[in-house]
Amino acid sequence: MRVSDRRRARIIFVTGTDTGVGKTLLTALLLYHFRLNGHRALAIKPFCSGDRKDAILLQVAQDNELDIDQVNPFYFSAPIAPLVAARKTGTQIRLKRVLDHIKKIAAGCEILLIEGAGGLLVPLGENYFVNDLINALKCEVIIVARNSLGTINHTLLTAKILRTLGAEQLRIVLMECEKSDASSITNKDILTELLAPIQVKGIKYLGGNANEISALKNNCKKIKKTLAQLGS
Repeated sequence: MRVSDRRRARIIFVTGTDTGVGKTLLTALLLYHFRLNGHRALAIKPFCSGDRKDAILLQVAQDNELDIDQVNPFYFSAPIAPLVAARKTGTQIRLKRVLDHIKKIAAGCEILLIEGAGGLLVPLGENYFVNDLINALKCEVIIVARNSLGTINHTLLTAKILRTLGAEQLRIVLMECEKSDASSITNKDILTELLAPIQVKGIKYLGGNANEISALKNNCKKIKKTLAQLGS
């Protein structure tokens, strides 16, 4: 088979309405789900700031098939936006460099999951944001949001930007928090109504150790139906 004849990898970009909403957990769960079902799936997190815990989890979840610099090629020790961190270190990461890395990893798999950094308007480099990376990839997108007060506004804003970009197969996942509030009961229904026909799914709180590799396999079984729907 010639290289030009190979089927293009399916790319799924996992973005969020904010930082700390559960992007890494969902990415790792989907990665496990795909691999358990016989798919050649890999996952990367191109940008990390502060630490590499998220990237390490993804690395281990794919049986260390990629080394840490392949999973996370652009790392900054300062816990600030990548553009700001890059400027502090005198580094400039061009969008083409990011895309080239993604294409290289995608060439070796059937499904590539990409976890973003924070939300859509996090500045990654000079003159480009997370939404620009998504737009350049022309890929499927999953928005991850907290199922708590304030998520309606944040989710609608994020979805509006992605719709304007013409994002393909846009889906939304509401991640339950350890402590729910009054809005947790109604958020999914109202977002389903306001964003129709976009698919809105909910994932229950999976415990304080959900981001540990030992818990991923069991949690995949617990929510396998939801993961199957998101991955279809």
